[in-house]
Amino acid sequence: MGRGRQKAKATRQARDMKYFSPATDYSALQRELGAAKSHASSQYSEDPYEADYSEYEDKYADQYDDDDDEDSRRIG
Repeated sequence: MGRGRQKAKATRQARDMKYFSPATDYSALQRELGAAKSHASSQYSEDPYEADYSEYEDKYADQYDDDDDEDSRRIG
């Protein structure tokens, strides 16, 4: 097959794939998503585990100033 015919065939196949829209079975999709949701909810709790860092919150707060001192920076 020549290069022109090969390119035309590739273009035609690409166009067919781009505009191909199969029939979607929404009820099957809903069943699948519903099964995944019920399985996930039974496996994991509603609230994710979050560590409590409140004891470390103010431990190092006095070491760093939140204010930026303009005089201490060197510009240029």
